[in-house]
Parts: sequence; structure tokens; C-alpha cells
Amino acid sequence: MTETRFDVGMTCEGCAGAVKRILGKIEGVTDIEANVEAKTVVVTHSDAVTKEEMLEKLQKWSQASGKSVALAST
Repeated sequence: MTETRFDVGMTCEGCAGAVKRILGKIEGVTDIEANVEAKTVVVTHSDAVTKEEMLEKLQKWSQASGKSVALAST
């Protein structure tokens, strides 16, 4: 399993729930930890899931919600 970290401009648990629902629909994602206070999301997933695929899904939500989304620097 691989861990990928995103910086997400979440402001409430509603944002966190939306992010979890979006990422949870991707086959191969096994765990999602969203921390609203730290504005981070850590996704545990199989190697079949790419960072780009997850980022693309989050960017669609970002455009609709006006919240920022970025792949966290390692």
C-alpha cells in the first residue's frame, strides 16, 4: 500500500466528508484520513491508483466548492 498526502483547503467537517466520499469511490483506495484543522488528507491506496487520478477528482470538487487542492510536497 502507498500513502499520498494532499493539502486541501477544508473549512468544516462537510468539506472533509465530501473529500472522503469522492476519494472513497476510487477502486483501490483503502483508507482516507482528513484533518480539517491541519487541512491535510492522507490517502492509503494500492499502486494501481495514481496520485494524478486522485488529484483530478479532487480538483473537480475544488472548482465547484472554491476550496484549494494540491498534492503535498514530500
